Amino acid sequence: MEGLITEKLSRLKEYLGYLRVLRDTPLKTFETDFRTRGAAERYLHLAIESVIDIGNEIVSALQLRRPEQYRDIPYILADAGIIPSILATEIAKMIGFRNLLVHDYAAINRALEYEFLRTRLDDFEAYMKHIAEWLKTKPFKSI
Repeated sequence: MEGLITEKLSRLKEYLGYLRVLRDTPLKTFETDFRTRGAAERYLHLAIESVIDIGNEIVSALQLRRPEQYRDIPYILADAGIIPSILATEIAKMIGFRNLLVHDYAAINRALEYEFLRTRLDDFEAYMKHIAEWLKTKPFKSI
């Protein structure tokens, strides 16, 4: 399990690299260039899916309470002391944004999407940092 989580963290880091490049796109370009917007949407989606997958792996490995919905995962991790509760709230919002990307894509507000890209990438970084720190102190092979 530890290797799988490390691999998913690596992919998340890769997606964040792409998103950081896209983050510097001017709003006008973001609104009018379908390639830029499409790439941003796809990498945001993949990054959020990675967050969910990593959380699910940890929940499963530690046999923590089963989430009823994806938004429960960060709160379960916070309850287990893996991530701070304030970050759990931000990650839950991020998962809600993922639901918009996946299920309500026709109604997505481009300005909101752009704002997310410009302001929320640090939440991914914080999540990765806490998971990596936790892996160092609680490797799966000893659980």
